This record gives sequence, C-alpha cells and structure tokens, in this order.
Amino acid sequence: MTDVNLLPATACLPPTRTRRQSCLRAVGFATPVMLAAADLLIAVANGKILWPVSLLLSLGLAAVLWPSDRRPAWLTPQLRAAVPAGASLALTAVATTTERVRMFGPGEVAVLLCLLLIAVRTCPPRWAGLFALLTGGAAVAAPLRFYATGTQDDVLILGITVVVALLAGITAGLGGYLRTLDHRRGVAVAETRRSERLAMAADLHDFVAHHVTGILVQTQMARMMATTEPGRLDPVLAGIEHAATEALSSMRVTVGILRGGPDETARLEPGTGRPVGDLTALTELVEGFGGPAGPRAELHHDASVPRNLPHEVRAAAYRVVQEALTNVRRHAADATEVTVALAYADGVLHVTVRDNGRGGATMPYVARGGGFGIVGLTERVTALGGTLRTGPRKDHGWEVMALLPAVR
Repeated sequence: MTDVNLLPATACLPPTRTRRQSCLRAVGFATPVMLAAADLLIAVANGKILWPVSLLLSLGLAAVLWPSDRRPAWLTPQLRAAVPAGASLALTAVATTTERVRMFGPGEVAVLLCLLLIAVRTCPPRWAGLFALLTGGAAVAAPLRFYATGTQDDVLILGITVVVALLAGITAGLGGYLRTLDHRRGVAVAETRRSERLAMAADLHDFVAHHVTGILVQTQMARMMATTEPGRLDPVLAGIEHAATEALSSMRVTVGILRGGPDETARLEPGTGRPVGDLTALTELVEGFGGPAGPRAELHHDASVPRNLPHEVRAAAYRVVQEALTNVRRHAADATEVTVALAYADGVLHVTVRDNGRGGATMPYVARGGGFGIVGLTERVTALGGTLRTGPRKDHGWEVMALLPAVR
C-alpha cells in the first residue's frame, strides 16, 4: 500500500496525468478503507468485541489517509507510526489472554505496512530504523495472536506470519528506495537553486559594476568641470544620481529574489521590469552609456535579427554588450566613439562592440577590475556553444565579438 498523502500534487500537470493521479489517489484511499471494513465484518462474524479493533483501525486510517495539506505540525511521521503500531502490539498482548478480542484481518496488516513505508521514507534518519522496527514488528506479530491456541492450525499461522514478514521486508525496501530518490531529488533541487543564485549574483555583479563604473567616470568629470565649467555640472550630477539609483534598484531586486526564492520577479531585469535579456533594452543601455560628456555610442540593430531568439541567447548578448561597455569605461577613457552591432546569419547571432580608444585608463586601479567579467562572459558564451573573441583592432581601439548559435 502507498501513503496517498505522498503522491505528487496535480497542479500544473497535463489533463491525462491529472486524471491518472486522481485515480491513484482514489484507489489509495479506497483500498485501506475496504480492507478495514473486511476486518470489522470478520470480527462481527466471529462474535468478537468491536471497539478494540475499531479504535485500532480508526487510528491507523487517520494516520495514513490524513491529507498532508491539512495535517497539523504536531502529527509527525514518528507519531503517525507509533500510535497505531503501539495499539496493535497492545491488542496482540491482550489477545493472548482474552478470546473475545483475539482476531486478525487484512485491514490491520495493510495499515501497518503503509505506516512502515511512511516511517522508512519520511522519519528523520535517527528515528527511521526504530519506527520501522516498531511498525514492521506489529504487523508480523498480529497473526501470532492465534498461535498455540488450539483453535487454528499452527503451521498455517506460521505460514501467514512468514508471508507478512516478507511483505514487511518488501515494503521497507520500497521505502528505502523512495527515500533515496527523495534525497537525490533534494540534492538536485538544492544544486539547481545554488546555480540560480550564483547566476543571480553574477547578474548583480554585472549591473552594479556597470553603474558604479559610470558613477566613477562621471565623478571624475565633475571634479574636472567644477573649476573650469561649473555651469555644466548639473547633467553630470543627474547622471550620477541615475546610475546610483539603478545600482540600488538592481541590488534590492536581486537580494529580494535570493531571500524569497525564484518567482516571477526572477525573470525581470533588475531596475527595469523587463524580461531578463530583452534585446530591446540594449537601446537604453547604449544611449545611456556616454552621458553628457562621455563617448558617443551607437547601436546598429540589423533587421535580420529574429525577434523570437531563445531567452538564453538574448540574455548572453545583453551581457556581452554590457560588459564590453563597462570595460570601455575602465580601460579606454580616451575613446570618443563606441559602436554596438547586432547581426544574424546562418543561425548565429553576431554581437560586436568596437571602440576607438587607445587604452587610456584614468580611474583607480582597484576600480578597473581583474578580468572576471570576461571570464564569466566566456563561460556563458561557450556554454551555449558559441565563441567570444576580444582583442585590439587593426588601427587602434578594441573589439569584442561574440558568436551565439541561435539554433540548437
């Protein structure tokens, strides 16, 4: 028998699978109830006292069939297994001295085997063995109520006991197998969440580094203009304020996702509300790059680029452009023109970022970074089967080119 409360939820499943799950739940609920009813009929037919077996079966059915979403916190797997098993062992002990409560039926065994499965699968590791022994022992001891009483064939009773013991062993093995699967599933889920959080942390690094680098550059401009062109300071300060706001928004959204777990917000670009990797956001990214006194940046978005590119390709393209622009600020402060180009050919998205700088870096060394952005980009691009090339241009300046396969 299977604990019907351990069956997977049917939300968000195809209709066929939902019907199958509903049928399994119905069978899992009806089977122990029908077997318990058989025990009561056997007791009535043999003139036994009904209340002991009724109490035992009521406790067992409640422990097995209580819906998981309505089960109170105090009703732990240990308690669910211990109470019916203890009642069964008590009935076995009393049955050796009182004929009127001496009975045995399939419903009691079925309930105890269900509880054995629950104990092995869901009890904490240090308790699983103890409660498995308790429930399994109660199931095996139940047929022995008739042993050596002179009313039944002892060989038949021993045979039934051996069969119940074999069923208990099979149930315990199944519970152990399901427990192993649950552990593996839990490890896989934890690893997936860890990977998602690392990806979110990498995205947060990209956003914050981009905006903070802009703040540094514009702060340097403001310091130089404070004495020479104080009248032009307001647009620069406004750019600093906007970049700081975007950085704080990015951190707030990402930290909220990390604390609350993945949800719909996780698919939004921090600070913008757009889907992550939306190529339409590149226009705002490129236009806001130079600021009032920075290099002029242009975006050439070829009409050949499809709008239905895979999400991971669009996200990678956005990160390539963002990191390349950040590196222009860090390492090519003398650049006056930056060109961002998107093109598509033969199922491959071409992302190119070029500047005409000569490598003049005016910001502090600690703010220039240690190359981790390019390393992360390379990992992201190669994971998609693409290539990333960076290096100097023939005349002067720097070029970053990513080739991202859009068709798997």
